[in-house]
Amino acid sequence: MRVLASMVLAFVLAAGSAMAAPPAPTQKIELTQMMGRWYEVARLPNKIQTGCQGGTSDWQRAADGFAVVQACHKGSLSAPVTEWKAKAKVLDPATNAKLQMTFFNGLVRQEYWVLDHRADQGWLILGTPGGRSVWLMSQRPTLPAGVKAQAVARLKQLGYDVGRLEFPLPARN
Repeated sequence: MRVLASMVLAFVLAAGSAMAAPPAPTQKIELTQMMGRWYEVARLPNKIQTGCQGGTSDWQRAADGFAVVQACHKGSLSAPVTEWKAKAKVLDPATNAKLQMTFFNGLVRQEYWVLDHRADQGWLILGTPGGRSVWLMSQRPTLPAGVKAQAVARLKQLGYDVGRLEFPLPARN
């Protein structure tokens, strides 16, 4: 499931103002639609991703779930790539929308929820259960303006302060 938790580590150690917890996911996610590369379009500020540009999250099927590589360029797109590797497993097979990611050989664990997924538009919203962190991810480096506006409106409907969103530069690949 390439539900991308873009910059997985950022999800795990994210810091930001808390909000009311988002609703639990109910939409079924097809795991085959989640595979491959996802691009970070927007996020709430967090310590791990400070200065991150061109964020990506690559999801591959593994024997016990997924192997995930999240990457970004700290400071500018010309900076070297910083990567975080993780393993992800589905926690809720009824929806496939609740995932647990582990980093550093299992030393750090964080749950992520796919809060919305629009396969027809190529985007999804990934957040942490407590509402502290959220990411808008796309299957393309950028989203058309109208589609991006719809996705941001959905973030607002979910209770996030969209005025706080960061929109990093898109990846070049």
